[in-house]
Order: sequence, then C-alpha cells, then structure tokens
Amino acid sequence: MIEQHTIAGRYRLEERIGEGGMAVVYSGTDALLRRRIAIKVLRDQYAADQEFVRRFYQEAESVGRLSHPNVVNTYDVGHEDSIYYIVMEFVDGCSLAEIINSEGRLPEPVAIDYAAQVCQGLAYAHRQGLLHRDIKPANILVGKDDVVKLSDFGIARAFSEQTMAMTRPGLVMGSVYYLSPEQAQSRELTPASDLYSVGIVLYQMLLGELPYTADSPVAVAIKHIGDPVPIVPADSGVSPALAAIVNKLLQKEPGHRFAAASDLASALREARERPNVAAFATSDDAPPTLRSPLPPRRSPLPDRRNIDLPRRNAMARSNPALLPLFIVLAIVAAVAGFAIFGQFGGNLGGRIAIADFRNMSVAQAQAAIVADGLQVRFLQSPSNHSPADRVIRQNPPPGSLVQKNSLVELIVSNGLPLVGLPDVRGFLAGDAERSLTEQGFHVRIERRFDAAAKESVVAQRPAPGARARAHSLVLLVVSEGPQPIEVPNLVGLDISAAQKLVARLGLTLDIVQQSPIPGVAAGTIASQDLVPGQSIAQRATMHVVVSTGAGNAGPPVTLPNLVGIGADAARAQLAGLGLLVTLSYSVDPAASGTVLAEQPNASSSVSPGSSIALTVAVPGEVPDTEGMTVEQARTTLEDAGYHIGSIRYTTSEGANGDVVHTEPLVGTTLSPGANVTLVVNGKS
Repeated sequence: MIEQHTIAGRYRLEERIGEGGMAVVYSGTDALLRRRIAIKVLRDQYAADQEFVRRFYQEAESVGRLSHPNVVNTYDVGHEDSIYYIVMEFVDGCSLAEIINSEGRLPEPVAIDYAAQVCQGLAYAHRQGLLHRDIKPANILVGKDDVVKLSDFGIARAFSEQTMAMTRPGLVMGSVYYLSPEQAQSRELTPASDLYSVGIVLYQMLLGELPYTADSPVAVAIKHIGDPVPIVPADSGVSPALAAIVNKLLQKEPGHRFAAASDLASALREARERPNVAAFATSDDAPPTLRSPLPPRRSPLPDRRNIDLPRRNAMARSNPALLPLFIVLAIVAAVAGFAIFGQFGGNLGGRIAIADFRNMSVAQAQAAIVADGLQVRFLQSPSNHSPADRVIRQNPPPGSLVQKNSLVELIVSNGLPLVGLPDVRGFLAGDAERSLTEQGFHVRIERRFDAAAKESVVAQRPAPGARARAHSLVLLVVSEGPQPIEVPNLVGLDISAAQKLVARLGLTLDIVQQSPIPGVAAGTIASQDLVPGQSIAQRATMHVVVSTGAGNAGPPVTLPNLVGIGADAARAQLAGLGLLVTLSYSVDPAASGTVLAEQPNASSSVSPGSSIALTVAVPGEVPDTEGMTVEQARTTLEDAGYHIGSIRYTTSEGANGDVVHTEPLVGTTLSPGANVTLVVNGKS
C-alpha cells in the first residue's frame, strides 16, 4: 500500500484508480504545479526485473513524444528507491468499458463520435511511428466534456523498428478479445492492426456484445484468426453505412481493412451524414480451411478433421503463415486431451444444456445452477431496467452445451447506474434544482446564512463530480444571505462608544445632525433612524443625531399635521422646526410615499431637538433600480422601506458600473425592512 505516499517530493499519490499487467495507476496531485495527475507505478514484483524496468522506460519514452487532444499526455518519468513511475494527465471522467457495462448499447451518433476521436488520436500516433497495440474500452477514457483520450500505450513500440516477434516469451500482450489476427499469429504489425481493434470496440459499442467469445483466451485467439468475419445483423438497428465500416475493419487480412486511421475517420463522418448508403461491400476473407464443415460423427470420440499428418505438413509448407496457427491448435488439442483422458480418466460424461437464468433472483439462480451440477460466479452491473439482485445476462448463453461442473457467469443488477453529479454551486436554487431534476435526481434544500448572494447554492452533497445512482437524493445548501444583525440602541451612548459598538457588529455610523438638545449631554447620541431590535443586513448604515449640549434650545414647538403629505416634505418641515425624524413603513400601495401617521400627534408641543416618529406608506414590492448608480439605487430602496443587504458584481451583464438587477427581482412582493441584493456591473 503506497497511497498517500509522495514521490520525488512533489507527486502525492491519493487513490488507486486502475491497474494493468505491469503497473498500478493512482490519482494524485502535483504539489509544485498544483494540478491533478495520474501516476503509473510499476508493480513490486517487476521492479527488480531489469527487463521489465527497461520496457517501462521504453513506454514512457515512446508516449512522451505524443501531444494530442485525443491522447493522454505524459508529464514525467523516474524512480525513487524501488518505485518506478510515470506521471500522466488526469482525465476527469470514466472509461468506455464502464460506460458499456452501465449502458450496454450506445446510440449510433455517440459510437461514431467516440470512434472518430479514437481515430484522430491513432492517426497522430501512427504518424509518429507508434502503434497502440492494446486498443480496448478500458484504455479509452471519456471526459465529462465527452472528449475521448487514448490511454496506456503500455505495449506501444516504434513499428518501424520492432515487431511483436520480438516480444519476450511468456509475456501476454494486449487483450485477447480485441486482438488482431496478425497479433494472435505473432506476425509483423501495421497500423491496420490497431484499426481491427477499433472495429471490435465499435462492434461492442453498437451491439452491446463482443463478436468473438469462448471459454479460453486461446480459443478466442483462434476465432480471430479463422472464424467468419462478423456481420452486423440487419435487424440490429445499426445503419447500413456503419455496418459496412465495421465489416471492413474486421477483415482478417490487414490489406483488406482501411489503409489509415484518417481514412476510417473520414468514412465515419460520411456514415454520419449518409447513414443509409453503404460505401463498402460486405465481405469475408477468413481462411476457408479453418471453416470447413466437420464430417459426420463416426465414433463416440470428439469430432476431429480427417486430415492425415502428411497432408497437414503439405498445407503448412504451402502456406507458412498458417504454421503458428497449427502450433496453437496442437497445444489446444493437447490440453483438451489431458482434460478428457487425464483428468477424467476417459469418462466423457454427459453435456448439460444451460438453462435461462435471466430475471431470476440471485438465490433462485444459485439454487438452479447447483441443481444442474454447475458452478457459478456472480458479477455486478448497473441496470436502468432490472431491479437490484436480478440476473441481467449470463455467459455462456441459454442453450449452450457444457460439461458438468463448468463455470457459469451471471451478471446481476446492482441497481440504477451511477451518474456523475454536475457542479451547481453558484447557481440560483431554482435553476440548480431544475437542472438536477432533469437529470433524474431528487433534491432537498437546506438554507443557512452565508456571505454569498441570497438564494445561491453554496454547497452540495454528494460533492460535484461524485458518482451517484440515478433518482438518488442530492442535498443543496442555499444561502439566505449574510446573517442579519439586530439593531442596537445607541441613544444615550457617547460617540466613541457608539462607533466601537457598530464597528464590532459590522455596521456603519453616520452622524446626520448635531444640535443643542435639552437634557442630553454634549457628544451623546440623542436619536437614531433605525428602531432598536429590528433586523438589518451587515454593512448597513445607522443615521444618528448627536447633541451639542443644552445651549439655547428655545421655546416649545407645536407639531404640524403631516398626515397625507409626502414623506420628503414632512421631513423638511420637521427639520425646519429643529426636530428629528424616525421613519417606519407600512404597506399601502394607494398612498405610497405619503405619511400615514405621526407620533406625537399633530398640535402636540415638543422641545426643539425632539424625535418625531413618522409612518410612511410604501408599495410593498421591490422597486426598479436597473441602470441606476449604487447610491441612486440605495436611495430608491430606502424610500421603499428596504435596505441593501449585499452587492454582487458581474462582468457579463450591464455597463458603466450601474445596477443590472436586484435579488429579489423588481416587482417581487417583499415586507418593508427586508434586505435586497444589488447585482452591479463591474468587479468588486
């Protein structure tokens, strides 16, 4: 276990994300460049083998020359103590193998797009003199932006200099299900070998299954060499144009396939534009000697071809390319003979027809298989259609004849497929909820006070990029805006104490008037505009009147009747009488902007400097401030009974630093005293 290990003082290994025959791949972080990376580490059992180490560095040197959008980039290679590593680009997504396992057949446009991108990466590598040699879904990575990248040129070599014949004996190269015929026969490879593997992958994407399967790798390799070239069924729903391309890719002879990856990419584009026009005739160039029918059974022994040794030798001399095949066949025959006569002592036993276990529960299928005298292995796969714990597929398929005690693989649904969660942080709550719901998730919203704009998403669980089951629950944490502050009572405090208190609360103090007020010491706050105990936003401004001492206050003042006149005119009258004003608001759209009540009442006698409380009618909805300056918008909002809660800046809308809009939007019903967010053009 080397997770959380740091290599070369900068590459931090975090989580195992893949493994191959020679190495294990970890996700990690480059601490120097502060970027996500993937690190391939040579397995311990091979690190002491100089031949493996040489091959490991040869891989890095080969792929280090490649720089293409459809090829995983290599950044660094080295070793520390007994750890040999390659640092590569981290692809945030999943492999094509995971997509096929999850979705089965892919839509034709998607399959064409993925195959075309693979071709672009291969065309570039081939121009650099490199073959991939191991094209398979597990080595094709699909990013969240649907950009496809070829990974693991683990057995790539300069095909102008070396061939598969130079491969170390006993070292398994490539994956047998995607192996080209010439690769299976240890013949010299060309770019057409990679294109054959692309054809197998394309077939699997379109049909959800492999063209060649068997009980052993050797048997699969033999099918690649001699079985008929696969033909996409006419009733499969695959277009004639694309079916013809697949058939051409899977021809046995390299010369019968496409000449280059760029030619294949052009053919794929043409198939996308003209799906009903097959540009290539369906053909089959498999060797006929490998497909001749078996003679009628003449004995209880297994079928075998009636070819004597001299004839075999003559065939081998006439076609040297078949010699490796005869060697493989001889090995298979020897293994089969041992299994039949050595292991079972000559008792051939009866063959069993495999039942159809699909749609059974795991318990039902296991009981049925044991009753049939077979062994079982369960594999899990997500499914959009089958409930969890139900068999989706089986291998071998129903009706296949097998020996007793043979192994049957059952693919069992483990529920709905995993889906990558989008990042909705920063979205408005409604937009985020709608986006996630459209992708099949259920959403629950929790709210909390936060410095972010009100109604914006500040966190989500599971985290962005995590893979969650379709229809599962996603929690969104939504901002209620900055936590409101309770208005303090500043009346009676001296200026210094009041300034310290409002600073500690995150408020601003504004002295709007200094007057001689009887009974109030100089330098003391005599009145304030905000009612103590009400809630206001952080960074709000409190307006106060400060006494300059008793002075010559003058005679008492008789209050005029202010009800029904405009708020601005009422404030002007009171200021002219040496009186202070405290405002409160009440929703009355018909009388908006006028005084509804005054306290003390009209005709009352009050001392100069006294505070008069006016109740002003407001519409009860957010006013239009678009195009105003911030100060103009502040005045407009305060006249409507609102405070600016926060200001959020944007460069994608508006101009000249003016207000773009408010949150809530103009016309929204909102109680007086509430906070409103301004969205303003510019940078904070």
